[in-house]
Amino acid sequence: MSSTPIRVNSATPRRSAGETTSTLVNRLWSYCELLRHSGVSTLDYVEQLTYLLFLKMADERANRPARFRKNAPDQPLVPEGLDWPSLTSRSAEDLVDHYEHILRELGRKGGTMLGEVFTKAQNKIHEPAVLERLVKDLIDPYTWTRENQDLKGDAYEGLLQRGAEDRKTGAGQYFTPRALIDAMVDCVQPQPREWITDPACGTGGFLIAAHAHIVEHHEERLYSDEARQLQTGAITGYELVRETARLALMNMLLHGIGTSEGHPLITVQDSLAKSPHKFYDIVFANPPFGVGSVTGEAYTARNDFWTQTTNKQLNFVQHIHTLLKTNGRAALVLPDNVLFEGGAGAEIRRRLLDLTNVHTLLRLPTGIFYANGVKANVLFFDKVPPRAGGGPATKRLWVYDFRTDQRFTLKQRALRREHLDDFVAAFHSGGTDHSARKPSERFRSYEYDELIARDKVNLDLTVLQSASASSAVLAPPDVIAQEIVDELEIALAEFTAVAQALKKATSTSFTATGSGATSTTSTTDETDQER
Repeated sequence: MSSTPIRVNSATPRRSAGETTSTLVNRLWSYCELLRHSGVSTLDYVEQLTYLLFLKMADERANRPARFRKNAPDQPLVPEGLDWPSLTSRSAEDLVDHYEHILRELGRKGGTMLGEVFTKAQNKIHEPAVLERLVKDLIDPYTWTRENQDLKGDAYEGLLQRGAEDRKTGAGQYFTPRALIDAMVDCVQPQPREWITDPACGTGGFLIAAHAHIVEHHEERLYSDEARQLQTGAITGYELVRETARLALMNMLLHGIGTSEGHPLITVQDSLAKSPHKFYDIVFANPPFGVGSVTGEAYTARNDFWTQTTNKQLNFVQHIHTLLKTNGRAALVLPDNVLFEGGAGAEIRRRLLDLTNVHTLLRLPTGIFYANGVKANVLFFDKVPPRAGGGPATKRLWVYDFRTDQRFTLKQRALRREHLDDFVAAFHSGGTDHSARKPSERFRSYEYDELIARDKVNLDLTVLQSASASSAVLAPPDVIAQEIVDELEIALAEFTAVAQALKKATSTSFTATGSGATSTTSTTDETDQER
């Protein structure tokens, strides 16, 4: 192995003098308000910034002082004539025309991360004055990189978060709270030479956090082989929506993961549609909520699944099990219904306890996601080798109750990483095999025999009793009101899902006969089980 380190970009921000990430985010976000009057949505605006910021930072990299170029000058990331200076030298309609020309030409660089970022890219800012101000006043005057190439990707990620807060745009479906992501990564502790994926990666938050953890804790080990692997395929993801995958690719590039001319590290596909051909040491995921595949049907072609169901989260549990190598580790965010749903849900939980070491369950509070009232959990399990002499892989499941009497809101009391310090400490308290963990007020274990004997293998487990339930002390009125709103929104979402499922079941059994039609309404037991 070579002893010469290959530099790997850290996700730690490097700021220009006098500039902070929040300042840059606020400046760019304030312009989003103006763009809305031009018919540009939040996600469209962030997407356009994706293209423009990349062009600006590529130009900054190409023009770094010679002393920072090591042994050779930087190879331009963007061809001359399609670069940032070619934009800033134009005005009015000519600027709009050239911007659209750049998007088309770079989109033709198929098979590369750069080409994938710009594939089918379209200009959404058609007012020349609006585009010119964005290019020349809000982006060009500021330095977005430093001389060491460490890109200001955290500013871009801040924009994604601000977009997620705007629920009307639907951006929140792509965003997992960064504090939760960081805590999950700190529990799993990814290492150099491990292969990591997220089968529903959204804008790439888990992948970026895993990369940052490796760089921060193992920088001395990132010599040639490890660094090359880290940059060329050790961290990859899958995303169903092309526009979201585009944001993930740019987010990764801005954080120093992959290269513009390298193979795309995000694959656009329905992860559940077919059996995996690659296997991983670590899987992180916050699977999308919903029912069924792209077509709304169960994944009947997956003969590697334990059972068939149209419940998307249950299918992701099965899929993640198939993605893992032996001794691989998984951490995934799941809604409460995955813990108690009958039918296929009970079978999947039984198989998971028998075939993997399901060692930790984190019960999350409401108020931390951008969809109101979501009740979710983080499930950690390891795919261990078959036990000699048989027997279940899970011996005990440790449950940490971070839900009871914990109240968060997105603005007044947002979840921060330090709120999860006690959980992360409890997670690691028993060593690598978790055998020496100590129970606490919020942390206790359930033996396998106790779990498997529960009705439908129900894992909807409680550790603490609410203080308000055992005393006359009540939460403040505004908190109680918000909890009622959250519960009503959950109920409304569930009834909406039932209505959609019934409508789809009816439409699929509706057959046309000549100019008329006959219909029969059909529902399945599985629909009832899932809702």
